[in-house]
Amino acid sequence: MRTVEAVVAVVTTCIVFGASSAYSKNLDLGTIVFANILFRHGDRTPVDPYPTDPWGNETLWPVPFGQLTNVGKSQHLRLGRWFRERYSHLLPECYTPYDVYVQSTDIDRTLMSAEANLAGLYPPEGDQVWDKLKWMPIPVHTIPELEDSLLASKKYCPKYEMELQNVMNSPEIRKIDDDNQELYNYLSKKAGTMVQSVSDVSGIYNTLFIEVLYNRTLPEWTKSVYPDKLKPLADFSFTVEAHNKLLQRLKSGRLLGEMVDHLVSKSKNALFPNRKIWIYSAHDTTVANFLMTLDLFEPHCPPYTATVLVELRVNSLKQHIVTISYKNTSAEPRLLTLPGCEVACPLGKFVELTNDMIPKDWAKECLLGWEQYAHNITMPSIFGISILLLVIIILLGLLIIGVVYYHRNCDSNRYYFKLTTDPI
Repeated sequence: MRTVEAVVAVVTTCIVFGASSAYSKNLDLGTIVFANILFRHGDRTPVDPYPTDPWGNETLWPVPFGQLTNVGKSQHLRLGRWFRERYSHLLPECYTPYDVYVQSTDIDRTLMSAEANLAGLYPPEGDQVWDKLKWMPIPVHTIPELEDSLLASKKYCPKYEMELQNVMNSPEIRKIDDDNQELYNYLSKKAGTMVQSVSDVSGIYNTLFIEVLYNRTLPEWTKSVYPDKLKPLADFSFTVEAHNKLLQRLKSGRLLGEMVDHLVSKSKNALFPNRKIWIYSAHDTTVANFLMTLDLFEPHCPPYTATVLVELRVNSLKQHIVTISYKNTSAEPRLLTLPGCEVACPLGKFVELTNDMIPKDWAKECLLGWEQYAHNITMPSIFGISILLLVIIILLGLLIIGVVYYHRNCDSNRYYFKLTTDPI
């Protein structure tokens, strides 16, 4: 029986990305002087098993639902060691906060992945060894999910939500839903949950995928749909959240903008403090949305530890160039070509090509204008609002009548006192 770690390694090597091959000797890629790193967390248990799942009891798993497993910790430890080797010319062996900054979404598995990764990147040396454990505590920064518009992208954005609904109701997506309605009905019945979209399918697929990795026997009903019928829809689901330019700008634009700022500031020796690496620990959707924003994504589920590298380099002509690489296996990362540029993209051209995807004021751009509110007003909603206003007016009128009556009654009795001889 293969170990879970071995199975994970085999599965992640099967994804082929249609992009440039690994570093070509014909390219003048120069020397890396700065790196933005975005990666997905490591191996985890299912987040939300479907209601009829025979493996839906948390006690059947090595760690609670959605948590990083030992396999996941090991994956990121090895990735951190790979970073150490790749950036050995850039990073001193001893940790200093002036060299690296790490930000994670506020989720246990991404925080733990970042910490495991840093254990591989910065094994303590010299006077930084403080215990036989041989581990160096390094800060990982985060903010609550619902306040995070940079990495988790969960902060509420009205315009994004409205546009996402427009996409979900578009002819393209509706056709996919209509073509797969029979499958949706089958899954709803067998899984015991309402399946109405590709995202719902992806959730079930993801759970089954993990259960196969852990050698769990799947229910008989899954044999006719997993993986062949579910995987294409699950892969496609990763294109929905950043399906068009507006969604991309509002979903991943801030992250792209921050990375571009790092590159430009570094090229001018104006990055303060003068860091060499900026690390972002996040999710498969984060990786997919970011690549979608750069028009570099081919539908697939980014595997555990999938990594995007946006690196600033100085070539032999002393020019600043930018390279984008995608690492989703244990092999070397693949160079990707930003549409409209070369593999070794001049920094100025890179800034120009990405400018339209970066919001100038994210919070302001998230607001809906009156014409957009008006666009959402339908006749039923107008009728409902009218009824509500009528009810409010009637209640206010009754309240005013009651107050007037009360005061008049009080005034008529203000100077009148009943005598003991008055009949009771």
